[in-house]
Amino acid sequence: MPRPLCLFTGQWADLPLETLAEKAREFGYEGLELACWGDHFDTQRALREDDYCANLWRLLESKGMACYAISTHLVGQAVCDLIDERHKAILPEHVWGDGDPEGVRQRAAQELKDTARVARRFFDAAPERVKAQLAKSGRTVVNGFTGSSIWALLYGFPPPLPGQIDAGYEDFGARWKPILDVFAQEQVCFALEVHPTEIAFDIYSTRRALEAVDHHPAFGFNFDPSHFGYQGVDYLAFLREFGERIWNVHVKDVWWSDSPSEVGVFGGHAPFGTNGRYWEFCSPGRGRIDFEGIIRQLNHAGYQGPLTVEWEDSGMHREHGARESVAFVRALDFDVSPQAFDSAFAE
Repeated sequence: MPRPLCLFTGQWADLPLETLAEKAREFGYEGLELACWGDHFDTQRALREDDYCANLWRLLESKGMACYAISTHLVGQAVCDLIDERHKAILPEHVWGDGDPEGVRQRAAQELKDTARVARRFFDAAPERVKAQLAKSGRTVVNGFTGSSIWALLYGFPPPLPGQIDAGYEDFGARWKPILDVFAQEQVCFALEVHPTEIAFDIYSTRRALEAVDHHPAFGFNFDPSHFGYQGVDYLAFLREFGERIWNVHVKDVWWSDSPSEVGVFGGHAPFGTNGRYWEFCSPGRGRIDFEGIIRQLNHAGYQGPLTVEWEDSGMHREHGARESVAFVRALDFDVSPQAFDSAFAE
C-alpha cells in the first residue's frame, strides 16, 4: 500500500487549521503534519484541557484529514542555541519569558517534555485507521530541531579552541538526554530534522550527535533531502547509514547551480528568492533531488511512515506548489516487489 501523503502545516500557520484542512483535502492530501504554532497544535492547551485532543481529531476527521506526526521545530531550536532577540519572534511567550538565555533554554526543554506527553495523549485519541498506520510504521513521532551552541563555529577562523567542538556536543547530550528519557517513557520518538543550524547537518555531524546522546532509542531523524543536496552531502548514503532511524520524511526539493554564482553556498546574507543565489528550495520535482533513489532507499530501510510535502518555494505560489506536489508524490511512491524478477527460473 502507498505511504500516507501529507502536508506539513508549518508554512501555512497564518491560516486557521480548519481552513487549511479544507484546502489540503481539496488539493488531494490525506493528512496533515501539525506544527506546534499558529492554531494548529497548542502543547499547553493539550496539557491543560481534557477535551483538546478529542476536539482536534473531530476537526480533522470532519475535513477528511489524518495526522501521523506533530512538529515542534521552533521551540526545539531554543534548547541548545545561543539565545538572542531573534528567538523571541519564534517562541511562545511562556517559553521566552524574560529572555534570559539560560532560562529560555530550560523552559524550551520543559516544553519539549510536555510535547512528548501530549503527543502520547493526542495519538491515543486517534481514530483506529490512524492507529493502524502508526502501528505499521512502528512508532509515534514528534519532529523538530535541537539548536546548537557551536553552529557559529562552522567556519574555522579563528580556529575553534581545543575541545570547543567537543564541548558543544557534550552540551547537546546533557540537555537532550533528559528530554529523550521523557519521550521514551511516553513511547514517543523525537525525529531531528538534520539541517544547517542544528547539532547535526550532514553525515559526519549526525554520527557525532548520535554518540552524544549514547544512541538513545528515542532519538532519530526527520529526513529532508533538500538540506543535503546543495551542501554536496550524499543524501542516499545518509539513508543507507541511518535508515533504521528515519522516522519521518519531508518531500522538498532544492535547485543548485552548476556554475559560479553571485551569491554562494553560504547565502551571502541574501534572502531566499534573491536573483543570483547559488541554491534555492523549490517544489518537489522542480529541483535536482533524486527522489526515485530516495524511495528505493526508503524501501530498503523498510520505512512505512508518511511522505509529507513541505512547501518552500520563493518563486511559486504555495497553493500551486501544494497542488502539483500531490500528483508528483503519488507517481513517485511504490512498494517493494514481493518476489525477485528472476524467481521463475529458480529450481
